[in-house]
Amino acid sequence: MHDPVLLLIAHGSRDPRHAATVTALTERVRSLRPGLRVETGFLDFNAPSVPRVLERLAAEGVRDVVGLPLLLNRAFHAKSDIPSVLREASACLPQLAVHQADVLGPSSLLTATLERRLYEAGLRPGDRRSTGVVLASAGSSDPEAIAVIAENAREWRRTAGWCAVRPAFASASRPLTDVPSTEDAVRALRAEGVERVAVAPYVIAPGRLPDRIEAGAREAGADVLADVLGPAPELARVLLGRYDEVRVPRLAALSA
Repeated sequence: MHDPVLLLIAHGSRDPRHAATVTALTERVRSLRPGLRVETGFLDFNAPSVPRVLERLAAEGVRDVVGLPLLLNRAFHAKSDIPSVLREASACLPQLAVHQADVLGPSSLLTATLERRLYEAGLRPGDRRSTGVVLASAGSSDPEAIAVIAENAREWRRTAGWCAVRPAFASASRPLTDVPSTEDAVRALRAEGVERVAVAPYVIAPGRLPDRIEAGAREAGADVLADVLGPAPELARVLLGRYDEVRVPRLAALSA
């Protein structure tokens, strides 16, 4: 009995750095589990598209696929776009069983990646008590996603000991939501007297919205700007964990 093929589903971008990061992350996942077949498909802008990948897999005789969204929160793409694409493909390819895995966040491994990126950008462990962190994500108007990112910020501050951790959005911020933009979050921490402000982009790959986070951080005078999560080993481990959450019950059911 073969493991299901892991299909990483990326949003896609006109920015070539996005696809390059997804490719590097795919290779990282393959290196952590050499026997697993890992494919990548895109929703937009880049090739191959998700339907084309599924058609190719079905033509090769593959029978089981786990579609894993490269998304950090359950918002529109995870709840609507991706299920719709997978549902339509499954209807056209009845011989192929396609199962959608959960999004990547929240996870302590993602928090560990954020912290490592901050240290790579110049922070030191002794800076925690005097540093406020802006947890800057792409943004969403989805209430569930907003609540999760706010809880992520609260939990990170509680467990890590930062002076403050505030959520911020690169898009869909005020007045659409109560979450500030990156620059407004940086300025708010400054106004509260925080000695040092660091911005931690809670995004996987470079692109238009991460560039907006960077511009906001620089405009507001943040002291430290970390890199995106990128093809981090912790992120690859999260991917495999989400895959196993689908794979293990699936294989158990097939062998029963």
